[in-house]
Amino acid sequence: MPSFICGWGGSGEPAASYIGLVLRYLTAGESHGRALVVVVEGLPAGLTVRSEGLAEELARRRLGYGRGPRMRFEADEVSILSGVRHGRTIGSPVAIEIGNTEWPKWEEEMSPSPGQPKRRLTAPRPGHADLAGMQKYGFDDARDVLERASARETAARVAAGYLAKELIACLGMVVVSHVVALGGEVADAGLRPRPEDLDLVDASPVRCMDSDAEARMIAAVKAAAKEGDSLGGVVEVLGYGVPVGLGSHVHWDRRLDALIAQGLMSIQAVKGVEIGDAFEISGARGSQAHDAIVWVPPVPTSSGSRDVTGGYHRTTDRAGGIEGGISTGSLLVARASMKPLATLNRPVLGTVDVATKEPTVSFKERTDVTAVPAMGVVAETMVALVLANEATRKFGGDSLAEMVRNQDAFLASLGETPSSVATGSGGAGASADVTNRTS
Repeated sequence: MPSFICGWGGSGEPAASYIGLVLRYLTAGESHGRALVVVVEGLPAGLTVRSEGLAEELARRRLGYGRGPRMRFEADEVSILSGVRHGRTIGSPVAIEIGNTEWPKWEEEMSPSPGQPKRRLTAPRPGHADLAGMQKYGFDDARDVLERASARETAARVAAGYLAKELIACLGMVVVSHVVALGGEVADAGLRPRPEDLDLVDASPVRCMDSDAEARMIAAVKAAAKEGDSLGGVVEVLGYGVPVGLGSHVHWDRRLDALIAQGLMSIQAVKGVEIGDAFEISGARGSQAHDAIVWVPPVPTSSGSRDVTGGYHRTTDRAGGIEGGISTGSLLVARASMKPLATLNRPVLGTVDVATKEPTVSFKERTDVTAVPAMGVVAETMVALVLANEATRKFGGDSLAEMVRNQDAFLASLGETPSSVATGSGGAGASADVTNRTS
């Protein structure tokens, strides 16, 4: 499990400049291109960045039983190009390049120089972006679409997500994920990982906490692989330590649940998102669908610090830690549903050759039987990026030290600690003291 180190250096307040106090990122690159690139703008100065931690996070994206052969040699050659000096952000945009180790094999086919491809892909795959993209942009070769539509692009997102995870760790937040369903096999809903369980989850071939369900999921993957087919599934993302007050009710595009839903839906092959117990409680009565609020009197601690067990609590977490588009301080819960991959190892899906207009079957690219376990890592990334963005919007600051002070001042101004689930399944307590934030 990558360790996210929170710290800032120096005694002063390093100057930084970013637009709108909002974290932004942009990815570029194609699946078989020379490299993927991501630029992240809006990080405060003084955030610890480790190349080893970045590499570890990218390696997690390659996890999972049922991945294709590419994962065995898709080593990520990572270079931090800008925005980091001596292991600390300096307030300027951070640029990261992820080189393609297979570029020599694809240099002619993917060359940016004028020329022609050796072979055009003219049998678009049902369920993929191929045909719609060809029609939209006027292409006669599906490769012009699939190279960017490929989930390889998520490697660049995960690199950005590493930075976001480092930032939110300094504010007391941790995001973890696990597979709750794969190929029709469902895990025990009562088994949820805590932050300290992430290594255990990653050690599972399918990233599942339920060992019995894990065995059934692996069997399902083997059966689908034997027939050249693919499988989908569901991952659950959990946000621990999320403070009250992220997001807003005042505008549709400021709602935290809407932002998380958009982030998760943007992952390739994800077709559905659930916040909390949304689908289950849709069939319940209102008296059974919401989280009751209770008051627990704070108890002063011997050190004089704020009591993290007192304050407002929700007795359940059906809302997934968000009410009215605003985080409540309870455990954040979101689920993403991934469809079976559109590229099959044994193509059988009917399509039409766009050149001849004759019926045929879709072409074959290297593919996975399932990418659900890896999708969980990408889902963590998207939730972390949303939380980092909203924390930056809420607390701001040119330096990490300033941002942490702003959060502490906000929590102190509440008069009580943020609410949390009374069972202890994850609420935000007082943010860690300065000694815990220095590396």
